[in-house]
Amino acid sequence: MFKLFSVLKYLKGYWNFAVLNIIFNILFALFSVFSIALIYPFLKLLRFSYDDLIKVFNEPAPSFSLLKISDYLNESFNYKISQIIFSEGTDSSQLAAGKIKALIMICIVVFFMTFFKNLFRYLAMFFIAPIRLGVVKDLRNKLHKKSLELPLSYHSDERKGDLISRITNDVVEIEFGIMTSLEIIFREPLSIIMFLLMMIAISPALTLYVFLLLPFAAVFIVLIGKSLKRSSKRSKETLGHLFSALEESLGGIKIIKAFTGEKFIQKKFESINQTFFKQSLSVYRKTDLSSPLTETTVVGILMLILFLGGRMAISNDGLSVETLILYFAAASQIIPPIKQITVAYGFIQKGIASEERIDKILGADNLIHDNENAVELKQFQKQIEYNNVSFAYHKGDDGYVLKNINLKIEKGKTIALVGQSGSGKTTLADMLPRFYDCDKGEILIDGTNIKNLRTVSIREHIGIVTQESTLFNDTVANNISFGLTNASEDEIIAAAKIANAHEFIIQFPAGYKTNIGDRGGKLSGGQKQRLSIARAVLRNPDILILDEATSALDTESEKLVQDALVNLMKNRTSIVIAHRLSTIMNADEIIVMSKGEIIERGNHQQLLAQNGTYKKLCDLQSFK
Repeated sequence: MFKLFSVLKYLKGYWNFAVLNIIFNILFALFSVFSIALIYPFLKLLRFSYDDLIKVFNEPAPSFSLLKISDYLNESFNYKISQIIFSEGTDSSQLAAGKIKALIMICIVVFFMTFFKNLFRYLAMFFIAPIRLGVVKDLRNKLHKKSLELPLSYHSDERKGDLISRITNDVVEIEFGIMTSLEIIFREPLSIIMFLLMMIAISPALTLYVFLLLPFAAVFIVLIGKSLKRSSKRSKETLGHLFSALEESLGGIKIIKAFTGEKFIQKKFESINQTFFKQSLSVYRKTDLSSPLTETTVVGILMLILFLGGRMAISNDGLSVETLILYFAAASQIIPPIKQITVAYGFIQKGIASEERIDKILGADNLIHDNENAVELKQFQKQIEYNNVSFAYHKGDDGYVLKNINLKIEKGKTIALVGQSGSGKTTLADMLPRFYDCDKGEILIDGTNIKNLRTVSIREHIGIVTQESTLFNDTVANNISFGLTNASEDEIIAAAKIANAHEFIIQFPAGYKTNIGDRGGKLSGGQKQRLSIARAVLRNPDILILDEATSALDTESEKLVQDALVNLMKNRTSIVIAHRLSTIMNADEIIVMSKGEIIERGNHQQLLAQNGTYKKLCDLQSFK
């Protein structure tokens, strides 16, 4: 039962609206009962005779017994009506006028009861709207924030499309789950209870049959709900795969067209989409089945009750015709809330399935976190040191990507990392800004373990330029000043000039206010890279990490970017990863890596003299 309403935990901060929703739902249920109860006086009035009036000349004494309340209400009604009818006089024409007057009053009361019933229903929905939309907003904010906080290792293991599906589709399911939870807890059960009490007051014997037979309807609700949860969870997982396939198709459209892979990609997408179609069809059919199946069961029960009550009325066995009609009207009002509970139960089960998927993100362990007493890195002064560092992407993996790395990088020096792909160069550099934490050993900045420094303060001292320029669908200026809130226009232009980007930027129609498109799609490779360098320049970092910053460029663009990098690296500590050895010949020290280990180190001339791996790499590139 607790799991059934676990989605209500998202109401934090919205309980004031929830309380108002509950209050108005209760009032709605009360006025619904009163509206139905007024059927009885209407029917009774039509059958009123002069003898009835004489019998209730005196006001009846109140009764608080549930079994006798029906008689009390009947006598009270007869008394009130008799007062109205006699107010016009006692002859036949005056009594008829009195009955018309009573009828008008009953119609007016019914109208106002119905008006207030619907007013309270609207107010209940009015106050649930901020909850639905607010929870969705908060959840999406939390999920997006959490996805930004989680380490790169998490994103490497998860499908991007599945994350998108959880942030969009699953959050909507939570919205419906919360809305229906509030109704299934308060409004619908309260309506059922009130109508059952009314039925008990009218005929305890008939209501006993209802209590004995209603559990059969509950069995259908539970069985269908559990099956719906399983089907819903499978369909949501498939939807995540569908989003992933779509993201890959749109992101790799150039390669797909170049290799004429449209048919293959389309076939793959259609296969996943067909699976999602079948699973969603199962969910919809189970959802659509629950309401009519429940209604049919409940109506079958009511027909049995109607038969038993009709037999009692025909044989005059303690049940009048108008009382039977009132009883059946009250009993029929149980059907809508039971149907609503059935539908709501389905939504809640789907919400629980979505909640479990969302909790996998919100509950994911962020392995990169600051120690309790972590301090700010205010200034980089001396050196960076890798001390016996070993690392594996999957904990417990014997295949370490880095093995016993020992390396010192003094302030102002340029260190180059070279080696074959997969030798661990990028991983070694990525550990400095704590994209990953080492499994063994430690990394020190000015003698302090980086785990004892605030991660944000470390990254504020580091600028990164990668092989694949990561730009955003925004203006040139906002891409250069990314992450900085107080950069002036003059500072942005100065950074662009250092990066050799100013000349091509001012040729755009809107200059620095030009939108560069999705992932910088309106720019060439060299232009993208120079914007990335300008972004690093504006940050003015103490430490630079250049990961294959020129390897994807043509000769002319490489020259412009290389000149920009030279300007960027002045008076900074730099870690340069390069396959083109021509770009790192002037490095203070070159580190040659293979299979996660340092196998050679020295400057360019020293390594050539060793006639080892570095010399072979140079010969392969015809470097002189």
